Amino acid sequence: MIDIRWILTGTWTGRTSPALLFTCLLTVSGLTHARTPEHIDAGKFSSSGIGATLPDGWQPLTFRRINRHTDYFLAKEDDTVVVKAVSDRSASGLTRAISIAPMEYPFIHWRWKVNNVLQKGDVTSKEGDDYPARIYITFAFDPDKAGYLERVKHEAARLILGQDVPYRAISYIWGSNSPAGTMIANSYTDRVMMFVVEGGKEKLQQWVTERRNVYEDYKKAFDEEPPRISGVAIMTDTDNTGESAVAWYGDIVFSNNPESPD
Repeated sequence: MIDIRWILTGTWTGRTSPALLFTCLLTVSGLTHARTPEHIDAGKFSSSGIGATLPDGWQPLTFRRINRHTDYFLAKEDDTVVVKAVSDRSASGLTRAISIAPMEYPFIHWRWKVNNVLQKGDVTSKEGDDYPARIYITFAFDPDKAGYLERVKHEAARLILGQDVPYRAISYIWGSNSPAGTMIANSYTDRVMMFVVEGGKEKLQQWVTERRNVYEDYKKAFDEEPPRISGVAIMTDTDNTGESAVAWYGDIVFSNNPESPD
């Protein structure tokens, strides 16, 4: 069987990386959102019913060779419906395909809460590549930005998967043992750049509101103008460290204004 990691990186590691697979499986599916003057709701979890199986427009993402999956469900916290994630030596995510021009809507806003950090979490190693909470932003493949080898790999992946694959990804993480402000390539692939938004135990068990400039973060990470955003995902995983974690995710919104949308 052909491993998709070989297609994208030209290497064979014998291991499965959720970060790398996100760059393969989070794809644009022709879904186009009607744009409001100020913002786009990527994850309007607060408008979902607690009994709903998944938030509207979101799909589960599981990984080959990882049999234990993180549980995601809609729960009420502080009178607001959010997504709760429970991971026990497991890994999986929730994804949504979306098409957004980052120059027009450069800001992403969200809030999250984490119950605990991971003792063995380490952004510099494959063995420590687990996070109590993270948000992925994927970017569409642009042949004008890719070299010859990348175009060949992309076409091979498209033929095998039967769908288009993203170009690069940004991951906003709650780092267990890394300080906020750290930017580092994922230990499996430099096509995913990670930004430590929160780090350590100081803000555990409390809601934290975040805002990032996706447009500027992409340029800082990859030293080029970003292509269109193709997807967004949430993920809580503990399969590499063998630990457990609980996290909550609030609404996720893209906007053209740095101020938090109402």
